[in-house]
Amino acid sequence: MSSKDTAAIGQLLALLETRYAMRVLWALRDGHPQTFRLLQDSVGGITPNTLNTRLKALRAAGLIAHGNEGYRLTASGLDLVKRLSDLQAFAAKWAAAQARKAAAAE
Repeated sequence: MSSKDTAAIGQLLALLETRYAMRVLWALRDGHPQTFRLLQDSVGGITPNTLNTRLKALRAAGLIAHGNEGYRLTASGLDLVKRLSDLQAFAAKWAAAQARKAAAAE
């Protein structure tokens, strides 16, 4: 992997690691636009100021857009969420394996 690739991955992970960024993307994964208030409810526990900050960062990154109907994922955002859905399947398998490991240790 080149240093350019490593830098790109680092930039993306830095964005995704910010508090609530993944939750915002995940809340929009169904493709239906959401208003600010609906998105705040979907994410849960996020303050309006934090949500506004996340939305600005995700818009600047080209992952979400805002239109008349609300916020939605861009084509790039949809591609990212599709790729992250593989992580959800992995996480479920991993959690089950951890539970079996913990049960066996008891």
